[in-house]
Formats: sequence, C-alpha cells, structure tokens
Amino acid sequence: MSCVGDERTWSYMPSRRGETLADRAVLPACAEMDIAPTHYSFLQRGSDERQYCAPGIDMPVCSLMRSKYATYPEYHTSLDDLSLVTPTGLGQTIEAYTRTISILEANHFPKTLTLGEPQLGKRGLYSNLSKVGSAAGTVTMRNLIAYADGTQDLIALADFLECDVAELAALSELLSSHNVMSAARVPF
Repeated sequence: MSCVGDERTWSYMPSRRGETLADRAVLPACAEMDIAPTHYSFLQRGSDERQYCAPGIDMPVCSLMRSKYATYPEYHTSLDDLSLVTPTGLGQTIEAYTRTISILEANHFPKTLTLGEPQLGKRGLYSNLSKVGSAAGTVTMRNLIAYADGTQDLIALADFLECDVAELAALSELLSSHNVMSAARVPF
C-alpha cells in the first residue's frame, strides 16, 4: 500500500512478472468499480515492490495506488502531507482493496462432477418447460459449466466469459450445493 488517499487518479504497478494471483485479482476489482488505472511498467518501479519482487524474494506483490509516487508535484516535499488525503479518496481505495481481497477469497478451480452437460432441470436450476427466452437467465451458468474442467480458476473464467468473478463465485457455489460442481481452493 502506497499513495492511497488522494482523489486525482488511479495507478497500477504490476509485479515483476505481471501475472501473479495478486495482479490477476486487482484488475477485475478495478473493472467492477469502473476504475481505469494508468498501467505502469515494472521498469518504472520505485517503492517497496523493488525489494518484494526482487529475484530470490519474488513475492507476488503489485500495487494499486491513487497518484503514483514521483508523479504528483507534492511528492517528497514538505507539501506531501495529510492534506492530500481525503475521506473520499481513502474510502474508494479501501473499497478497491476490499473487492480485491473478496476476489482472492472467492477464487477457486471449478470442476463439473458429471460426464457431459448435467441435467439442470431436475435440480431446479433450469426451466422444465421450453418456451422462448426460458434459457436466457442461465447462459452464464451453462457457460461456466462448459468451461469448468478444473484447469482454470474463476478469475480466468470470468475474464474469458466477460462477467464478474463474484457472479461466477455465486453460480459455482449454487452448482456445488446441487452436486454439479466442486471447487478446489487456490492456495495463496
């Protein structure tokens, strides 16, 4: 956490490799909040990520900040004080971090437990009556089932299916409660 309280802009500094679980969770959280952070290259690093992501340490650390260090005029001057921090700026950052943590906690590798497409109607998950538009409400559920082979986590599936991780997590939990799917948790 660095530079989290102003209201100017959003900034994203990836980990050294840019593909850690933390990197993959931050961006969907931003999307959920309609945040389009400025993406910096790890070559533009300058804070603690230098040490955390250094070879031999290689912690999966990325940063979602407001104004990136060294990009705002007050940086490392006597004007770089708490007057830059606003309740709104800090509150929005806390919300973004909370959403990121929620994505990390919900993430898992869903896997269908049936051979072929499961019969959803007998489980009360699909209309037993065929009528125009009756399947529209289950499109995302059926797409999740189609790709839930245990090889991709929810973050990757949400990106591919163009939906929120939270939506897929809820569907995965529903399908698990009907013994259609299992969910192997992702170790941190």
